[in-house]
Amino acid sequence: MVSGQWALPRVVVAAPASGHGKTTVATGLLAALRRRGLAVSPHKVGPDYIDPGYHALAAGRAGRNLDPFLVGPDLITPLLRHGASVPTPADVAVVEGVMGLHDGAVGRRDFASTAHVARLIEAPVLLVLDTTAQGRSAAALTLGMAAFDPAVRIGGVILNRVGSPRHETLLRDALAEVGVPVLGAVTRAAEVAAPARHLGLVPVAERAPESLAIVTALAELVEATVDVDAVLDLARTAAPLTTPAWNPVAAVGGAAGVERPRVALAGGPAFTFSYAETAELLTAAGADVVTVDPLRDPALPTGTRAVVIGGGVPEAYAQALADNTALRAELADFDGPIVAECAGLLYLGRSLDGVPMCGRLDLTARMTDRLTLGYREAVASTDSPVARAGAQVRGHEFHRTTTDPGHGDAPAWRWNDAEHGFVSGRVHASYLHTHWAGHPGAARRLVEAAR
Repeated sequence: MVSGQWALPRVVVAAPASGHGKTTVATGLLAALRRRGLAVSPHKVGPDYIDPGYHALAAGRAGRNLDPFLVGPDLITPLLRHGASVPTPADVAVVEGVMGLHDGAVGRRDFASTAHVARLIEAPVLLVLDTTAQGRSAAALTLGMAAFDPAVRIGGVILNRVGSPRHETLLRDALAEVGVPVLGAVTRAAEVAAPARHLGLVPVAERAPESLAIVTALAELVEATVDVDAVLDLARTAAPLTTPAWNPVAAVGGAAGVERPRVALAGGPAFTFSYAETAELLTAAGADVVTVDPLRDPALPTGTRAVVIGGGVPEAYAQALADNTALRAELADFDGPIVAECAGLLYLGRSLDGVPMCGRLDLTARMTDRLTLGYREAVASTDSPVARAGAQVRGHEFHRTTTDPGHGDAPAWRWNDAEHGFVSGRVHASYLHTHWAGHPGAARRLVEAAR
C-alpha cells in the first residue's frame, strides 16, 4: 500500500527523560505483539542505531529511524508508511521516542523531538514513567507533559519500577484524578530480572548469544505487566494516513543505464550502524547490493565496483579486523569508489589504537575519554563519490575516537567553521553519519561512479 488512505494503528512510546524505560517497554511490546501473530513495524525517533537492532529482532523486520533533522519533517510520515509497508503491510506500528518527550535538537526548541514526530505522524503517546520515589507527583508530571503541548495526545501511561502493590495503588489513584489511564505497571524486581537495564548501550550483534533471550524476556515482561489489548485500542485511535509512502525509486529519479554495478555494503558485528534505506536507495539507483563482513570474508564479493562502509564498533573488533589481512590488502588497493562513515573511516586508516587497519588513508586513530555527539549541518568541501563541493547535508556525529590528522588536504566536509574528513582519490571518509533519504542524490552519484 503506497498511496490512498491507510488506517494504520500506531503508538509512540515516550518518557519524560532518558532512563525511564522506553526501550524496555517498546522492545517488549514489539515482541509481545508479534507473538500474537501481528505484523509489527518498528521505528525509532532520532539517529540511534542500537535500539533499532533490538526492535528488528523483536519484530522480525527492519528497525527504521524517523529523524526530522536528518531527512526533513516532510519525509517523516512517508518514511513511516514505507517502513510499515515492506516487506508486507503491518498490522500496527510502534515508534520508540528519544530522550524526553519534548527534547529536540539543541537550540531548535522541540524540532526533531519525540513530540514533534508524534505530531507529524498523528499518533497517540504511551508515556513510560520511572516511578521511583514518586507518588502523586507522577500524576502532576504526566499532566504537565500533556499540557506543555496540547497537540501531543498522551493516551496512557506505563508505570515503571513500581515498588509495591501499595505504591501501585497510590499511583493509579493519582493518575485517575487527572484522567490519564494506566495501561501497565512494571515492578522494580521484574524490570531488573528482564536483563534490559543496559539494552540500549550494546548493539545486538555484540551480544548475539543472549540477544534473543533478552527479547523473549522483554516480551514476557510486557505480557505479564501491560494491558496489550488496551495499547492496541489506543494505537487504533490514530488518524488514517493520507500522505503517500516514500518511494526509493522516485527519490533517486529511477535507475540510469542498464548495467547494474555491484556495490558491497559492509555488515557483520563490527559494522552494524546502517539505515535500511541506504541499501534500498542504492538498489533503486541501479546497483546490485551485496553484503561483506570484514571480520569473516577474505575478499570483496566478485565483481564489486564500489564499497560502502558505515558505522559500528571497530574498536571492539580491532584485532579480528586486523587478522583479516587479505581483505585489508584488497581494500588498500581497490580502485572503485569507497564511502566510509565513522567506523569505516577508522577501518580505512593505518591503525586503530596501534592495531593495523587497511592503510588506505594516511591517518591513525585512537580511543579517547571524550564523547563527540550531536547533529551537524555540513557543506561538502571537495567533489567526491557522494557529493559535489558546496552541497549541503545534515548529519550526526557519535564517537569516542580521534584521528591524526583530523582531516585531509582535501577535506570531506566543513561544519562549525572547521574542516572534517578525507577525500582521497575515489575515497570519501569522515565521522559524519548521514541518512541518504535526506539526500538521495548520494546513492545515485555513487552508483554512477561505480558504473
